[in-house]
Amino acid sequence: MTKSSNPLLRVAAAQIAPVWLDRAATLAKIEARVAEAADAGAQLVCFGETLLPGYPFWIELTDGARFNSRVQKEIHAHYVDQAVRIAGGDLASLCALAAARRIAIYLGVLERDDRRSGHSVYCSLVYIGADGVIASVHRKLVPTYEERLSWAPGDGHGLRTHALGAFTVGGLNCWENWMPLARAALYGQGEDLHVAVWPGNVRNTVDLTRHIARESRSFVISVSGLMRREDFPASTPHYQQIMANCPLMPADGGTCIAGPDGEWCVEPVVGCETILYADLDPARVREERQNFDPAGHYSRPDVTQLVVNRERQSTTQFIGD
Repeated sequence: MTKSSNPLLRVAAAQIAPVWLDRAATLAKIEARVAEAADAGAQLVCFGETLLPGYPFWIELTDGARFNSRVQKEIHAHYVDQAVRIAGGDLASLCALAAARRIAIYLGVLERDDRRSGHSVYCSLVYIGADGVIASVHRKLVPTYEERLSWAPGDGHGLRTHALGAFTVGGLNCWENWMPLARAALYGQGEDLHVAVWPGNVRNTVDLTRHIARESRSFVISVSGLMRREDFPASTPHYQQIMANCPLMPADGGTCIAGPDGEWCVEPVVGCETILYADLDPARVREERQNFDPAGHYSRPDVTQLVVNRERQSTTQFIGD
């Protein structure tokens, strides 16, 4: 998509819970929210980290670090079964909806890639353009803490930005947003609308959202998932063990939007499913970058530069037949 002469961009941040570990049911819920956002005039709608089919909450609730545990193996196998095979067409209906409604989408998915054995999974942020084409799949560079018991580390292939209206949009997964060089990789590509996706919890979004906005002089959308006790299906493997230690709300949301001066456009919202909207004016970016542009006049590439490897990593390389 090329940049438009229409300056304002209406964005939507959909804070919803998954139908946990059920890819088909969660996808149907996501598609309903995409249609709702399009009906409200949004040109971009964003969803939380690994919303499809859900975040691995069970790990910290079931002694997830116990080696060779039957419980952990069985839950993990179920999780992998519900992961998204992009090359297999698992997002085809969502792409068709994006094209039909002319709306771009940022969505956190659990990705399963047959080109990397097909049995490891990645925390991936997928960007679907308003033409319905998947333009980037960014795999989380470093899974955080207990996530490493479930997710494989990603690579730099998806560190890309995209033209959207008068903006250049990019995004990162959860604690990647704390990584200065990951942020700089997007700033250097002209990013002025940053999407930070989270599994949920306002403790993550309340400070960092405004920090990134002020550092980059960009608009920042922090979009979180939501998870309540009632969102764990009783059919989940080892459901009773998960519930034994489960709080009332493992993920309380915290979705919010900040402007390029670091002030709130939409303050964090917790505890409920909702879609938040904002109309963003790119002139505000130009105003704030008058005194600070981290990849422009306030950079010194003759002194410090960032090198980014965007090769998709693989354990094999085949030459010839």
